[in-house]
Amino acid sequence: MEKVRVRFAPSPTGFLHVGNARTALFNWLYARQRKGAFVLRVEDTDVERSAYEYEKRLLEDLKWLGLDWDEGPDVGGKFGPYRQSQRLEIYKAYTEKLLNEEKAYYCFCSPEELEKERKHALDEGKMPIYSGKCRSIPFSVAVKRLKAGEKAAIRLRTPDEGSIGFYDIVRGNLSFELALIGDPVLVRSNGLPAYNYVVVIDDFLMHITHVIRGEDHISNTPRQILAYQALGFSIPQFAHLSMVMGKDNTRLSKRHGATSIEQFEKEGILASSLFNYLALLGWAPPEGKEILMKEGLLELFDLERVKKASAIFDYGKLYWLNRQHIKKLTCREKAEIAYPFLREANILPEAMTDEHWSWLDEAVNSLLEGTDRFKDLVLEFSIFFDYSLSDMSERARDILKTDCAEQVIKCFGEKIRNIENFDYEKFALLTQEIKEDTGCKGKNLYHPLRVALTVRDSGLELDKFIPLVEAGSKLNFPKPLKNCSQRMNEIIKFLGFS
Repeated sequence: MEKVRVRFAPSPTGFLHVGNARTALFNWLYARQRKGAFVLRVEDTDVERSAYEYEKRLLEDLKWLGLDWDEGPDVGGKFGPYRQSQRLEIYKAYTEKLLNEEKAYYCFCSPEELEKERKHALDEGKMPIYSGKCRSIPFSVAVKRLKAGEKAAIRLRTPDEGSIGFYDIVRGNLSFELALIGDPVLVRSNGLPAYNYVVVIDDFLMHITHVIRGEDHISNTPRQILAYQALGFSIPQFAHLSMVMGKDNTRLSKRHGATSIEQFEKEGILASSLFNYLALLGWAPPEGKEILMKEGLLELFDLERVKKASAIFDYGKLYWLNRQHIKKLTCREKAEIAYPFLREANILPEAMTDEHWSWLDEAVNSLLEGTDRFKDLVLEFSIFFDYSLSDMSERARDILKTDCAEQVIKCFGEKIRNIENFDYEKFALLTQEIKEDTGCKGKNLYHPLRVALTVRDSGLELDKFIPLVEAGSKLNFPKPLKNCSQRMNEIIKFLGFS
């Protein structure tokens, strides 16, 4: 049985977005599942839009996502080079062969002529197919015109009648009328080969057995099959994946939210979570399993179970999956992932001691449960570092206006001044004393104390908050962390309770 060989062939003209990443992932799963080869090929013949910076970022994003490749521009391989810009001589040789066999011809039509043809066809309600007016120009005449300085594209000579079809693993049998295809351009008048031509040569020479790509390439496939046939190449199997859409059923774009892999990484989505979610776009594992690591996906993935219907990108589902994957991490793993986000926000020091890391372990573990992404921790950590009484919410201010608030805060402030090494156990004892001294209990006791210590009417429970601010106040941070006693002094002065 022929060894499975698949490829992911992006153009380095922008950042890797979720649609292309899903395509790469499905190719990777298919190859790894069948002990085959996953090839990375960079299609950079669009010289005006291609950039090495995009290629570099693309490779980094794929690696971050958890994909590796057996052959590619950075690792080499026996069927290279793996950048199309380095394969131009290969394409040129095949083009000369097609011209000599009269399977291709020079087209001298100017862009203006072609546009006029296109508009005329549309006005008559026809498909804008090239008329083939240059087909009859003898090869010798075409060569003379080229030597005289005229520019020409090179087109594939195709039949005018009949149909061409292929079997698609996802969509079944598909067929196209040749009369609606025309003679596709193989080489543009500027000398650069066209996508539908070079991809055929590359896939054949790289022994690609399965072409798994987006459904936007379905209309390209008959043109490519015609090129395969003209060149005498064997044709691979095709599988066209549905488009990734937003919840409004329009093509996913920036207005829906993050769309590039780099953006998700910057938001603090785990690579394993995104890997898991992308695999579920257009495919569903048996038995309704959803939370799957790479190994589980490799075991269950089935290309024939991929759906034809559009895949809807649900950010809420991704964030839910991210929370499930976060739960699988140890405290230290969570802290290490959170550190760059908190460091960039100047919350944590560059030089972290063992004490800093122990504190961060506890802080992240306490705050992360209610967040979807690690980026959100920056705001959550403000409960420790931002003690701004002037920014208190109206609801918090209302709590401080209750009958018990002044008694409770003044009493607590007096008692805490005399306590060393304050902790939650001592806080619990103090609240019992305050309850007896003031007669305030329940929410009338605890709500004012929460506001006094956190400047918030809700949030992290005090049994977690108090140990963290007390321990954190003894550490060096870019912005000092105030302990409970300091906070009580400030709010008593601010409210004029002294």
